[in-house]
Amino acid sequence: MTRMEQYPYRPPEPRHAEGTGPADGYGHDGHTARSRGADGDDGHGHGHGHGHGRGRGRGHEAGHGHGHSHSHGPAAPVSRHLRKVIAAILVPFTAAVVVGLVVLWPGGAPPHKRTGVGFDRETQQATVTRVVEVSCKSVNASGDTPTGDTSTAGGNPAGQEAKGSCKKATVRVDTGKDQGRTFTEIVQPDQTRQLHQGEKVLAAYEPSAPKDLQYSVADVNRKFPMTLLAGIFAFAVVVVGRLRGVMALVALAVSFMVLTLFILPAVLQGSNPLLVAVVGSSAIMLIALYMCHGLSARTSVAVLGTLISLSLIGVLGSLFIGWAVLTGNTDDNTGLIHGLYPSIDMSGLLLAGVIIGSLGVLDDVTVTQTSAVWELHEANPSMGWRGLYRAGIRIGRDHIASVVNTLVLAYAGAALPLLLLFSIAQSSVGTVANSELVAEEIVRTLVGSIGLVASVPVTTALAALVVSADRPGPGTPTPTSAQPTPARGGRGRRRKR
Repeated sequence: MTRMEQYPYRPPEPRHAEGTGPADGYGHDGHTARSRGADGDDGHGHGHGHGHGRGRGRGHEAGHGHGHSHSHGPAAPVSRHLRKVIAAILVPFTAAVVVGLVVLWPGGAPPHKRTGVGFDRETQQATVTRVVEVSCKSVNASGDTPTGDTSTAGGNPAGQEAKGSCKKATVRVDTGKDQGRTFTEIVQPDQTRQLHQGEKVLAAYEPSAPKDLQYSVADVNRKFPMTLLAGIFAFAVVVVGRLRGVMALVALAVSFMVLTLFILPAVLQGSNPLLVAVVGSSAIMLIALYMCHGLSARTSVAVLGTLISLSLIGVLGSLFIGWAVLTGNTDDNTGLIHGLYPSIDMSGLLLAGVIIGSLGVLDDVTVTQTSAVWELHEANPSMGWRGLYRAGIRIGRDHIASVVNTLVLAYAGAALPLLLLFSIAQSSVGTVANSELVAEEIVRTLVGSIGLVASVPVTTALAALVVSADRPGPGTPTPTSAQPTPARGGRGRRRKR
């Protein structure tokens, strides 16, 4: 890197009392004075190296060097005036979030009587101990009733599959009051889920059914592969991200706790879903951003940009969900929720999902844009806020294209089976888009994307205004102090830049 690339101006060449060339200062350990960041990248900071340089005259004099470079590490401290301005905005907001958590805190999900439908049924862990092949005709003739998922790939009831070989599985209950009890499961040849000896499963329990039919295989026990995958994910994050990766995992755990201990129980207790989502997502935003990126002015600007963008998403979502008459009650799961808790506002729950779903991508955009503007200012401190904004928005345009595409594809992937059903029915695009199931996803995607697009200019403008309005206080390093101080006297060779 040349000096002109490293600094926005050419530093003056020093005069030497003795000798004809500048001397570069070296530390006692042989390292140059140029500082490096904690992670091995060029870090922004001031590094000093003291050592002995041989001048072209006589004797030895101390050589002194000064390095200045950049990274995405901790931001340089800002003035006390700027910290006061940011605190005046964020402290009341944080206090309001804390008050909201205290007022709306549910204290656990309300109890209800199990319906035995879908997820709302008691399950126990079980193991398949024996599997034998039997004639489907003999099973149906004996009157044995299949107890598990009895639908076949062709959509026919299992009782109609009289041909072929069926499987008769003996399953042992491993947990609960009936631990050690066994029951029989008949598996048709065309069932999508086949049972194998030694396989771990989940058994659904229905106490009101006849004793022989109280237990049935509900699903496969996926605890081990899911735990292993989570461990691989955590290992990859820590290996690549190091300490910051560890903090990201901690923030992820805290976010999950806010979701399960506050947002979901509060909604079930009848609190306004939109209000709960706003308070909960704000708490997640504050915890995740400050925990992962540190308590700094840079992170605070990202928090402000995220807050403004979330507010825009909330307003647009509320407007278009009401305008499009989206009820939020579109499938069996939402229908079951509405049946169990009629007081829940399902359209408000839909809006809450839009806000929470957009929060993670918003964090990424706002932090990236804030860091970009900060680095531009560090590289050229003389650049005004307009120049910083223009340079930052050019970076943001590339980010917009990738993020919006990511969000759209994520929602499309989640709704892929539904889209396949419409394709099988040969429905037109207009018919598909007009159905409430797809209209929900369209509103969710477009509202979230609008908020993401708006977050780029909003956060860039905030960062440019804040960093350019910084008024250094007494003792704060100024850009001119970043000039490399040449070694006095001494003799040495010029390093290649």
